[in-house]
Amino acid sequence: MEADYEVEAGGEAPVIEALWPGFVDLRLQPERIGEIQEVAGVPALAELLLALNKTGSPVWTAKCDVWEPETAELTCYVDLLPVADMVFARWEQAEAFCREWVARLVPVSMPECRVELVVRQAIAGEAEGFGVTAYLSATGGDRTCAAEALAAALVAFAGAIPCAATPEATATKLQ
Repeated sequence: MEADYEVEAGGEAPVIEALWPGFVDLRLQPERIGEIQEVAGVPALAELLLALNKTGSPVWTAKCDVWEPETAELTCYVDLLPVADMVFARWEQAEAFCREWVARLVPVSMPECRVELVVRQAIAGEAEGFGVTAYLSATGGDRTCAAEALAAALVAFAGAIPCAATPEATATKLQ
């Protein structure tokens, strides 16, 4: 699997706004997974979201989406934040977390799949700091093959969840 990470913060870069009006907290109510419409067409996404939000996971999810570009490719994203302190206090913490996750994914043999982890600013209630958006994509000869490859990538991504986030310090206000 091709996997990499980057830091995209400041300026016009997107910001993860975790506790948005339609937010479903799967940590507290996993039975509400069916309310997330994106999982209807991608059952493996439901499994990934439940894995990312289960007890013992170092992260929780704030938002996700799935889309199909014009080509035989499927892409989804999931916004991730650390359970400890709701956000990473410093971008370097999020980067270290991404580096570990990428190291776990690179050995996975899935040439048709890609994971890109993007560190960006995040807001979760009163906590401001950094989070990670995970972009997962898969290609195939047609939509069915791409869907099967994306499902496999989602399972591999869930299987590579790092053991724990490194909180070190509490979050501070964004500049």
